[in-house]
Amino acid sequence: MFSGLIREVGEVASFSNSLLTVKAEYSPKIGDSIAINGACLTVVGISNGTFSVELSPESQALLAVENYVGQVHIEPAMMMGDRFEGHVVQGHIDIVGTVAQVERFGNSYNLFIKIPKKDMRLMIPKGSVAIDGVSLTINGVDSEHIRLTIIPHTMENTIFKNYQKGTRVNIESDLFARYIENILQHREGARDTLNWSDIDSIVARY
Repeated sequence: MFSGLIREVGEVASFSNSLLTVKAEYSPKIGDSIAINGACLTVVGISNGTFSVELSPESQALLAVENYVGQVHIEPAMMMGDRFEGHVVQGHIDIVGTVAQVERFGNSYNLFIKIPKKDMRLMIPKGSVAIDGVSLTINGVDSEHIRLTIIPHTMENTIFKNYQKGTRVNIESDLFARYIENILQHREGARDTLNWSDIDSIVARY
């Protein structure tokens, strides 16, 4: 499990076939889980100042692997007793979105990301989302975009500063939104719409 708070911005040393090698100050152990641009991967090798993770064919098919070059986000898996400051992130990328626009917004930036229409149902105003592993709040939703507000510190200390129109990004939708959707899809006689009574009933079971 992860919190969506980036430990370090590392540098890709190589990415060949299924092996991604990253140069970083953080030194994991063989077998550790570590999120690279939000995707949970397993450490399979360690060398001087670098570590390597392996990407399965499924991972390579689902992720924006073209971004595994240059700078990447690194977050080690949480340990029991760690302080929890972001939101619940599994490192399971379920959506690849596309940067539509980055604009100044007062002292911050508005980041607009286009989401596949089939996945917009998981984008909840003021809900949580992880973009390339960074825990963020969704500040706006339209028919095919989400709007995220990025403060200068986050922009300067993440790979967000490299985003341009058309950049593809790894997205993990909110865990609880996925669970509720799955429950509704498998309920006998499930409806296409959801009201507050439905939500209260579901939440009361947990």
